[in-house]
Amino acid sequence: MRKIKHQLALLTLSAACLHAYAAPVSPSKQALVDHVLKLWNIDNIGQSMLQVPVADAVQQARAMLQGRAAPDKRDAAMNDIVGEAKQFMNEATPITRASADKLIPTTIAPMLAERYTEEELKQLIAILESPVKKKFEAMLPEMQKTLGEGVAADTRPVIDPKLQGLKEKIGLRLRAAVTP
Repeated sequence: MRKIKHQLALLTLSAACLHAYAAPVSPSKQALVDHVLKLWNIDNIGQSMLQVPVADAVQQARAMLQGRAAPDKRDAAMNDIVGEAKQFMNEATPITRASADKLIPTTIAPMLAERYTEEELKQLIAILESPVKKKFEAMLPEMQKTLGEGVAADTRPVIDPKLQGLKEKIGLRLRAAVTP
């Protein structure tokens, strides 16, 4: 145990020394890095990471209630569950954003400063500020919806029976699991 603590102390000291000897970043380059980070909105990563498990939990609750609860009770329960999920996101988002804001200057900013030249950072800013990029991003929801509807229509005859079979199998497994 003592040896492990000693090795951890050496590793920590080595990492601190490497960080201390990192090449200093010029103020102009740091300004470019800061500008990239502002345009990138990377501090939303925590919220994005939370959305997937929260949405999965709501979806699982919906599936569990389907066929098990009367429609009025099911709807009331789902309203409560969705409300709880929204409240969770409202409470957790500032926490994850504060963590990202704290970590970005010591993790992501040095990576950008180390791996990009000032000229490359300027090019990256030009890309991030590009009207064409903004126009493309504005179209993304419409394109995703259009493609999703097309894929759904195109695959419905094949996928719907398989999906129904999956739901039936899951229902049977759930009933078997809750039946004494």
